[in-house]
Amino acid sequence: MEELTVTGIILKVSNVSEYDKRIVILTKERGKIVAFAKGARKTNHRLLGITSPFLFGEFSVYEGRTAYQIKEATILNHFENLRNDYEAAFYGMYFLEISDYYSKENNDEVELLKLLYQTLQALNKTSIDKCLIQSIFEIKSICVNGEFPGILDKFNILEDTKFAIDYIVRTKIDKLYTFQVSKEVLAELCVCAKEYRVHYMGGKFNSLEILQNCLLKNEL
Repeated sequence: MEELTVTGIILKVSNVSEYDKRIVILTKERGKIVAFAKGARKTNHRLLGITSPFLFGEFSVYEGRTAYQIKEATILNHFENLRNDYEAAFYGMYFLEISDYYSKENNDEVELLKLLYQTLQALNKTSIDKCLIQSIFEIKSICVNGEFPGILDKFNILEDTKFAIDYIVRTKIDKLYTFQVSKEVLAELCVCAKEYRVHYMGGKFNSLEILQNCLLKNEL
């Protein structure tokens, strides 16, 4: 088997057999890949701490015919706040699920990987409204996938909201999370992002339902 190193973020982890894990990684080099971590469920195994969702790093893998096998990894960012803030973690899981939905194996997913990384970085901070982060990510992910329809005629929104959407569409990913909006604009932006998600993204995201239930409980 050929050995190579890929850089990426772990999107999803599931248990297989008694001791192994199945890992889905969004990578810069190979798009989305499936890799198996043998023995990673064993206590004190060297792969136990480097095979969890959200981890960003460099993964040394063996390439097989249908999947990869993780040999070792160097984790470059743990996004620690997502492990201490359960609400931020729910948002993060939703963003991971969208990235999993959009990405494909052996496809150029560099922009999506950049978007996901910058979004998790924004979540890792406490100064940016999480609803704003969600709206930005939903709109920009549709743009990255080449399906953004523009500002819809049926939107009866403020000029500032139109400006915010246009900024999200046109701005480079590393500059996305550098602005704030008023409560009125944020409310409209959230409605618009939901409209885009429902009609242009498609798919049913289980993590979104969990997130919405979490937010509802917090309001009660």
